[in-house]
Amino acid sequence: MTFSVDPFQYTLRKPVSCCGIGLHSGRTVNLSIKPSSENNGIRFFRTDVLPNHHIQAHMDMVVDTRLATTIGNDLFHISTTEHLMAALHGFGIDNADIELDSAEVPIMDGSAEPFFQLIKTSGKKKQKSLKKILRVIEPISYTDGDKLITISPYNGFKITGEICFNDNVIEKQKYSFELSAEKFGKEISRARTFGYVEQVEELWANGLALGSSLENVIAIHWNRKSVLNEDGLRFDDEFIRHKVLDVVGDLALLGCPLLGHVEQATLPVHCMQHGRRQVIEVAGATHRLLTVVQVFVDRQRTLPTVGGILDGECTDHQFHGAAVGGEKFDRHRIQFARAPQHRAVGLAQSLRAAR
Repeated sequence: MTFSVDPFQYTLRKPVSCCGIGLHSGRTVNLSIKPSSENNGIRFFRTDVLPNHHIQAHMDMVVDTRLATTIGNDLFHISTTEHLMAALHGFGIDNADIELDSAEVPIMDGSAEPFFQLIKTSGKKKQKSLKKILRVIEPISYTDGDKLITISPYNGFKITGEICFNDNVIEKQKYSFELSAEKFGKEISRARTFGYVEQVEELWANGLALGSSLENVIAIHWNRKSVLNEDGLRFDDEFIRHKVLDVVGDLALLGCPLLGHVEQATLPVHCMQHGRRQVIEVAGATHRLLTVVQVFVDRQRTLPTVGGILDGECTDHQFHGAAVGGEKFDRHRIQFARAPQHRAVGLAQSLRAAR
């Protein structure tokens, strides 16, 4: 089973920078995204506290998801990472060092587009090391109250989201998206975060969302029939597109591309901020369910098979798992390995571990 993808890792061609407002602090944040060495992944540096220390952008580092995705360690935290992570993943960046002088990534216009365009101006540089891939080998599901997420085997990275709100603005929306840089830029990067006006007012009263405004949040009117933003919506279904965008950003914390179909269904919502916790927990189950394998790239040879299985252990330059005998490979085609049976733990066990 094959899937067309560029198998090599990428970083930025040159550093890029921007300045914006922190959504919750209301403070000015200066942020730079710099090229990084292969296999470094995405790393965050706080230049205002400990500039020589970093936090790896990985699901194991997630410490809070109540209002936004926050990663942290014993030294410092970084919050509101999801839009920037989505932009990096959407453009195909595997390795980057992010420097900022605050505890949160700037909200910009409430979408991922400013980050995506910033990264696009830099361009990306191919590196010598190959990607590692997470492949879903059996369906995974997770339910929490009125929310459901499933991840199924799929030859690509696809997200289908559905939301249902008891108002005349959002109502029921469903959207399906298969990741590519072009589609990311056109279809979901511009979708903005949103909330009810009274929710924002409650956050203000508690000293939060101090940087929120109609410049970076879609504010749904008290009457539930319109939005307060003078320019209206960017898409008729901007709300579900933004939910899908957040899922892309949160699943980027897996640390490598995912092969699977993620389906997220949310019934009438009471506490919108808990959705991200679901995604991270399901991603945790997926991570335990799979083996991370090195992709095999060969321009000249035909893969030999022994009873449909390649011999040998998986190393940096070897491939193991179910093979398609007699198929030639080039630099844009790769073969993904199925996890060894002893690692393909049962669904129930995986979900219990994720909880």
